[in-house]
Amino acid sequence: MNGSIPPDSELGDARTEQEDEARTDAGLLRDYDILRLRAPNPGPLTLSGTNTWVVGRRPAWVVDPGPLIDEHVRKLMSAIEARGGLGGVVLTHDHEDHAEAVETLLEVHPAPLAAARGNVDIMLAEGKRVGPFEAVPTPGHSPDHYAFIADGACFTGDAVLGDGSVLITPHPGAMSGYLLALTGLRLREDFNVLCPGHGEVVWEAREKLEEYIGHRIDRENHLIIALNEGVRSVSDLLAAVWPEVPEELRPAATATLAAHLDKLEDEQILPRGVQRPNFDPDAW
Repeated sequence: MNGSIPPDSELGDARTEQEDEARTDAGLLRDYDILRLRAPNPGPLTLSGTNTWVVGRRPAWVVDPGPLIDEHVRKLMSAIEARGGLGGVVLTHDHEDHAEAVETLLEVHPAPLAAARGNVDIMLAEGKRVGPFEAVPTPGHSPDHYAFIADGACFTGDAVLGDGSVLITPHPGAMSGYLLALTGLRLREDFNVLCPGHGEVVWEAREKLEEYIGHRIDRENHLIIALNEGVRSVSDLLAAVWPEVPEELRPAATATLAAHLDKLEDEQILPRGVQRPNFDPDAW
């Protein structure tokens, strides 16, 4: 006979390795026919890098092509070809770390682009169906931000991250709109996993959404307490409400403070004399 039957112990080891692989994010995502490609652009705001999601096949759809980094784009092109071509691209929002590679991708694989602003083929709106996705507005991080739900997964962009909390930019209705959007997602029952724009896959979807809602409410409560105690300057409010935030994330915390103050002003509960953060709106 050629070859031999491995001993039971080796068979057991092989089965264990297969079971371990099936329990990894990559193994579990295969059940949803989702591939994650992480761009090599780590940083304080991008965490371990931007997640690009390739969904389905024959054709595949892409959520957030990511930054224009050759290594990342090559992997994305290869994945699209392996999955039978590109059906279309959807953008959670148009920040460069999510959208910079769009033009290069579509030059090689012409397909419709769906987003909430800019020169697009499909303009997003609440409940709009695009390929396998349902578009869900999730303003807060940016005014054009959307999440996408497809086949049991929710692609959250920068509305919900795998780790930590998100930057809320101070555009009209940003914080109240963000909390309303998170609450709406929490009440839905058509997805089981969150696929964020940065960080790890979240398999406890409802628990993460509850955590995010609770975190924002907790920040607001601490802000109200500080204001009631007479704190008025931006630096003192940051020290009182965001004491743990490292220096490199202070600009993000300052923008989020501005969004919280806007919400309190809209609700007519912001005290007089509160210093408001100054920043260039174009930076967001």
